[in-house]
Amino acid sequence: MRLVIVSNRLPLTAFEKGRSFELRPSVGGLATGIHSYLEWRSRAEGQASDHLWIGWPGIRDLEKGPRLERKFSRKKSFPVLLPPRTLDGFYSGFCNRTLWPLFHFFPSYTVFEENHWEEYREANRLYAEAVLRKVRPGDVLWVQDYHLLLLPGLIREKLPQLPIGFFLHVPFPSFEIFRLLPGKWRREILEGMLGADLIGFHTHDYTQAFLRCALRILGHEHHNGFLEVDGRTVKADTFPMGIDYEGFRAVASSPKVLAEGAGVKRALGNAKLILSVDRLDYTKGILNRLEGYELFLENNPAWQKKVRLYLVLVPSRTQMSLYQDMKRKIDETIGRINGRFGSHEWTPVLYQYRAKTQAALTSLYTAADVALVTPLRDGMNLVAKEYLACRRDGTGVLVLSEMAGAVYELGEAAIVNPNSREEIAEAIRLGLEMPVEEQVRRNRAMQGRLERYTVVRWADDFLQQLAAVRRRARGPGPKALSAEASRRMLAAFGKAKRRALLLDYDGTLTPYFKDPAEAKPPRRLTRLLKRLASLPRCRIVLISGRPREVLEEWFAKIPIALVAEHGAWLRGPFGPWRRIRPLRDPWKAEIRALLQTYADRLPGAFVEEKEYALVWHFRNSPPEMASLREKELLDELLQRTGNLEVQVLRGNKIVEVRAQGVTKAEGAFAFLGRNPPEFLLAVGDDATDEDLFRALPERAYTLRVGRPPTAARFTLPNHGAVLRLLNSLTR
Repeated sequence: MRLVIVSNRLPLTAFEKGRSFELRPSVGGLATGIHSYLEWRSRAEGQASDHLWIGWPGIRDLEKGPRLERKFSRKKSFPVLLPPRTLDGFYSGFCNRTLWPLFHFFPSYTVFEENHWEEYREANRLYAEAVLRKVRPGDVLWVQDYHLLLLPGLIREKLPQLPIGFFLHVPFPSFEIFRLLPGKWRREILEGMLGADLIGFHTHDYTQAFLRCALRILGHEHHNGFLEVDGRTVKADTFPMGIDYEGFRAVASSPKVLAEGAGVKRALGNAKLILSVDRLDYTKGILNRLEGYELFLENNPAWQKKVRLYLVLVPSRTQMSLYQDMKRKIDETIGRINGRFGSHEWTPVLYQYRAKTQAALTSLYTAADVALVTPLRDGMNLVAKEYLACRRDGTGVLVLSEMAGAVYELGEAAIVNPNSREEIAEAIRLGLEMPVEEQVRRNRAMQGRLERYTVVRWADDFLQQLAAVRRRARGPGPKALSAEASRRMLAAFGKAKRRALLLDYDGTLTPYFKDPAEAKPPRRLTRLLKRLASLPRCRIVLISGRPREVLEEWFAKIPIALVAEHGAWLRGPFGPWRRIRPLRDPWKAEIRALLQTYADRLPGAFVEEKEYALVWHFRNSPPEMASLREKELLDELLQRTGNLEVQVLRGNKIVEVRAQGVTKAEGAFAFLGRNPPEFLLAVGDDATDEDLFRALPERAYTLRVGRPPTAARFTLPNHGAVLRLLNSLTR
């Protein structure tokens, strides 16, 4: 298995050096983490890892593409170059000004620019072109992060059988935040993500937020995280990203790092060290943290001159005015704190505005008595985990924001609300005064978890789960109609002396509509039915839940048999309507009143009345509320109908109550007789078709549209696939 990883940036960044390029490691937890996994895989397999990494190389000049491809090919990487306008609109525009603030719950910072959205779509299309150019049979595709939300769907359109995983490394917002995106954008984003087989998030909250958006916006219900999308199984699940725990432990015990850490301690004298390491970003809560430290000094004068805050700030997005303004405010706040409390011999805040090497950062981890990790919102936050990994003796106190994804694994830390200066100040005091035994007790518990769930375990768990989802999609149970099965079916159809096609209508020959009256057959469908009906030795039976008046209006001029109300009424080609058996409906008044009550309690719901059935429709209703009302109605119907001669059926966005003894199977066999044709094809899309699938002989070709549990032999993804299949029978 070759693993193809796609991310916004390659793990190596290209820098021009004369007529050549120098490749330097890219900074960031994503590149570092997946690199650790690839190294582990190489050791486990006893050979170099078979992988390819696709992403932007850091170069804007499109003409350098061929030379960059040759350079990166030696590193198992493939560069994607974007036109400057697309790059700016995609990354600086939509990614940084729309998705980043919105997904981190900062709607007031969010910009909604149509041209940024179009460039985001174009960038995802160009990444898709690169993937399609390089991917090969047997590969597994793993797409990373919010820059490429549309990519899984774009690849799925072209390569429907390719295993695709997607992981989001930032928070997924609540429905109320996500819906701020224009309708077209939010639908395309969700549909793009659902192109993957497995969608991963850092926390359970983010997973549930995504599932709720998929339900509220696209109408996709889930069962334990599994969704059925266009005939495919998709799973959303939680995978908290870890770190290279042993790697950090090894660096922390190296002589160089130990010496640097000891030097930091000597320079501080008796003062305690509080460490803050962050990228410059408004999501990190840096100003709140500084103000909390300022309040701590104000409330605890005894600690003045006995503690220092070491703030390491890594430059980020320096061209954006919002970040420039934030940097200015941070500088001013540090100046105020140092001016207010500092003296010639003591500086309360030590400040460095630059990136540090892993060794230099690790030396600070080993020297810091307290680590302040208090983002306003963070997908995971690996700094908290790195600090704990480097505390080999178990001492040190982690002050952690309850808004960081890591909080779910690090519950023994000192947890604070990052918006509360008072909580931050008090947590600093408690951390500095915490007994060593208590520090060790808390840290050993957290270190044990980090040691067990490393970044290697995170990546391996994700890929194993992806393989499991793919196995589930293949079976057991009905399988997608393959090209080979389709060829066998066509051959059997051609050889048979007598043939019959049993076809459902709504959801099978046509999509569902908000208003059932809009589902009138288009001309291309009526032409197809006429061609099928003209085939020799072939009977066409349209079996629908529609009233007979509707079927008469739509199909009276086509020589096909009709079954209305799921079997209550029958009509041969051009013949009169008849009933299979006498039916009674004294139950309708009571049930009609009940259904109408529930329709009144649910916006968008309505009751449809047929001669021998009542249908409660909720396709146009808010999905979450509809799901609740549907369960309540079904429960009450089961109690009310126990002594009535009726059946209660749950269909596709409907609940139907119909006279007992009415089934599609009975309607079909009224035409097929006791000696069914050699070739039988039955196609349907919901629970009302299952009776027919079970009643037909094993040799019949039974197909269910979608992929729910079914008695059918095969599945088809949607009504379009049904029409293509039927067209192939007429050739």
